[in-house]
This record gives sequence, C-alpha cells and structure tokens, in this order.
Amino acid sequence: MSTTIIRNATLVNEGKVYPSDVLIRDGRIGKVGTGFGVKGNHAEIDAGGLHLLPGLIDDQVHFREPGLTHKATVYTESRAAVAGGITSFMEMPNTVPPTLTQELLAEKYKIGARDSLANYSFYMGVSSTNIDEVLRTDPQTVCGVKVFMGSSTGEMLVDDEQSLERLFAGAPLLIAAHCEDETTIRTNLARYRRKFGDDIPMHLHPAIRSDEACFLSSTQAIYLARTHGARLHILHISTAREIPLFDEALPLEQKRITAEACVHHLWFSDEDYDRLGARIKWNPAVKTPHDRDAVLRGLLDGHIDVLATDHAPHTAAEKAMPYVNCPSGGPLVQHALVALLELHHQGKMPLEKLVEKACHHPALCFRVRDRGFIREGYAADLVLVNLDSPWTVDPST
Repeated sequence: MSTTIIRNATLVNEGKVYPSDVLIRDGRIGKVGTGFGVKGNHAEIDAGGLHLLPGLIDDQVHFREPGLTHKATVYTESRAAVAGGITSFMEMPNTVPPTLTQELLAEKYKIGARDSLANYSFYMGVSSTNIDEVLRTDPQTVCGVKVFMGSSTGEMLVDDEQSLERLFAGAPLLIAAHCEDETTIRTNLARYRRKFGDDIPMHLHPAIRSDEACFLSSTQAIYLARTHGARLHILHISTAREIPLFDEALPLEQKRITAEACVHHLWFSDEDYDRLGARIKWNPAVKTPHDRDAVLRGLLDGHIDVLATDHAPHTAAEKAMPYVNCPSGGPLVQHALVALLELHHQGKMPLEKLVEKACHHPALCFRVRDRGFIREGYAADLVLVNLDSPWTVDPST
C-alpha cells in the first residue's frame, strides 16, 4: 500500500478555505485533518504556502481523436489537462468519423483506456438519423448525449423538430446542447458574404453568430426539456439575454435544466477581436463586455452552474485562413485554472466559488462518483497551486 501525506496545505473545499493535512492511501483520500502520524514508509509533501483544490472536472473538450490527430490526440490533450490541474474530462463526439454509433463510442473508450493520463468519459453524438442508436446509450457509463442545435457540423447538426422531439422525449441520460439557431446564422453569414466575400472581418463573428441566434435556440431547447421532462445541460452560455432563462434559486441537485459557462466568455469581449483576431474565434462567439460581465454574474449568483473550457485546438495554419474557412475554437485545458486564478486575483471570483463551479458542480451535475471533492474515501484527484508565483504563457508551453 502506497501512502502519501500532504502537510500544511490550505484546502479550498465545500465553501471553506482552511488549513489541513491530507492522508492518501493507494490513490484514495484516507483522512483530512491535522496532527495525525503514520508509521512505516510513506512520502510527505510540504504544502506550506500552497492551496490544495480538488482536481477540476471539465465537461466539454474536443481532443480530436480519431480522425483529426494532426491537431491533437487524447494523449497530448490529457497531458495538457493534467498539467493545468484538470484531472477529469468529458470529450465531444464531433471527430472523424463522428461518434454516432455504440461501436464508435466503444472505440473511443478503448483509446481513453490506452492513452489518457486523466479520468475520462465520452459523449454519444446525435444526428437526425441515429436517434434509435442514441436511446441505447448506457447512463451508467456515459456522461451524456451531445446535440448540436446550431453550428455547422455536417451530419451532426440536428435542427428538424421531429428528431429533436424524439430525442428530448426518450433520451435516458443528460442531453448536452450546443444552442445557436442555424437559420439565423446562415442569414447573417449570407449578408456579410455578399459584402466581403470569404474574407469577412473577424470582428463581425458575433454579428453572424449573434445573441439572437443563441437566445432562440436556448429557448427552444428549454421548451423541449420542460415539455418532455428531459435532463438538459446547455453548454457555453455567451449572452446576457440567456441568463434569465435559468433558475438561480434551486439547489443544483434539484435542477432538471442546467447551464455551463466557459473561461473565454469570462475573459474576452468583442473589443479584443482587432488585437487577437482568429485566436478568439469560438462558437458561440465572444460578444460584448456587457455579455461577458453578465455571464460572470450569472455564474456567481447561481443561474449558471458549471465552469468548463470547450478546449478545441487547431493548427496555426488553419487559424490563419480567411474567416469562412478559419475553424472556431482554441486550446484551454492547460491554462484554464491559471486564468480563473487570475480572475480571483482581480477580485472577480472567490476561490470557493471557483472550486464549486469547476470541481463540485460538474461532479454533481454528471453524477461522477467519488470525485470533485476533498472527502475521505474519494479518489485523490488533487491540485496544489501557488497563488503568488506568476509566470507568462508563451508558445513554448
């Protein structure tokens, strides 16, 4: 039996910040407290001056395997995640081929078992033609099913009412939804292509993928979920208009409809497009400072339940292409916690709230067993951080 003691740490856990030691035996938390000794061989870590957090649980990543491994793999991105304090991830189905059958889903789990350095789960993908396959998904072993109710993702775009009704009426587990109204996006895109061709200025991305597109689609998803009693989780909220759609009063455990915010929508605004261009081209788009600030408020006051990354790496060459051909997304798993700690230093996010939204709530929302908290008997997925050791992100890291 391997034994490790972390001594003199400042724990951030379950709404409290307090000094404590942690005893770990064979990868499990054996004891949380102070003053205990251990006989025999064991390792000790002096965590004086450091904060100890539960490992972050990221409910939305794109690790690009299979089929897009020139961008990334489960191994490379799980390595980056662990380097950044994310110890569990849930990976999306828009790979090549997309994860639209139980057999393809099983293949992903084989890749995870072979290559992942973090805990993993994979979403089952939804198309207009695979609803019967989706309904076979095992809720005990799969984090959820992912539906793109907007965003041009080929056969994974589901915007016909009959397929959506069948999905929301019958899905046996959580439905994670990307909500942007495709008709609105196509109309806006056509208008700007007539004016600019393929090389649309990047700052017009939030005019094309507008707040109206987000609001219409989220409203539709919530209507379907309420009509059919489905368990719905709306991903990457990016607009102030969407915040009131969610209930801030209920405890998370009682919610049937939940929401997620991503780090980039807390950090950037449309004022940054002229400086950063395609680097901040995400779907949904980074929008106004008002939207950015409203998403942060919604996260803090309980309208939004979970923090995530939507980690979606591309090559530099792909990101250098004109607007219409330039893919949306960016890498975040290695630096998300660092960015959130910077928001803490700016006085915008208490450490307790960071841990609640990025560790506790993903575990509760997705029913992750024995993770997301620093509790005796739980897996020792832990992160030590130094809040007073700044460093600069550069291409070498």
